[in-house]
Amino acid sequence: MPNSNPSSRRSFLKQSAVAASALVAGCAALSSSPTRPRGIVDAHVHVWTPNLEKYPLWEGYTRDDLQPPSFTPEQLFAHCQAEGVDRIVLIQMSWYRFDNSYMLDCMERFPGVFGAVGIVDWFGNRPDDDMARLAKRGVRGFRVTNRDAADKSKWIETPGFERMFEHAADNGLAICPLMGPDGLASLSRMCEKYADTRVVIDHFCRIGIDGTIRDEDVRALEAMAKFPNTHVKVSAFYALGKKAPPHDDLEPMIKRMHTAFGAQRLMWASDCPFAVDKETYADSLALVRDRCSWLDAVDRDWLLRRTAERIFYS
Repeated sequence: MPNSNPSSRRSFLKQSAVAASALVAGCAALSSSPTRPRGIVDAHVHVWTPNLEKYPLWEGYTRDDLQPPSFTPEQLFAHCQAEGVDRIVLIQMSWYRFDNSYMLDCMERFPGVFGAVGIVDWFGNRPDDDMARLAKRGVRGFRVTNRDAADKSKWIETPGFERMFEHAADNGLAICPLMGPDGLASLSRMCEKYADTRVVIDHFCRIGIDGTIRDEDVRALEAMAKFPNTHVKVSAFYALGKKAPPHDDLEPMIKRMHTAFGAQRLMWASDCPFAVDKETYADSLALVRDRCSWLDAVDRDWLLRRTAERIFYS
């Protein structure tokens, strides 16, 4: 979920460049050490490159849309490694649309570090075939959205999505919706029909995106817990509620999700680079890692590592 602040972007880029060179070698060592202790998994990060010749943008996007102008794995590591995050789930960026090449190349450059959520054309005839091809490259989830749906009340009940849900169920893959609470009714019907499909709802279903966390929206998301394969990303704190650290205003919603879903169906994520536009990477992590005192060590480990590991690295 992009944010806009030119001065903070410039500061962020400068800091990233200084730190990244010292961390790339460290990441290479991490990816080559199969016996190392596993740290935190960030379940939602976008990366992109300013090299538009090799990785062109999808029709309708221009270089001006890249804000910040660059966010490569090396720039990401400059933010996350100092916080004990050693694996990251990459989310295909919208301006690459169905061309997942850059994400796949990043996975190959840093084996074992990146999980991946790709995007396929759910309006196409065989999105399930595209899913199968990407799964062979290590992609374990597939992002979908109701952003452009004419009728959000039935947005995910289409032949293309039916194929995707069925293929995901048969192959242990995840469907990852980006939507607001207005998309939950349609998603609920699909989860009822395809009970074996893993579903991972992004960013608390964007509850609080307008600054107000409404009880009816939280209750609608809690109701999705009746589907045992549905999960929620505890993520994008910078964009929800008060939208400012220390993000303690989001703790009650996290606790309600924990009560409804249990820790084994929740996963923390930053939503970088947007999370570090106006605040630090640590700001996005500290609430779950260092506070939320009602979490015991086992549940905290599920939120910070094991849930994402099970879905995106198995």
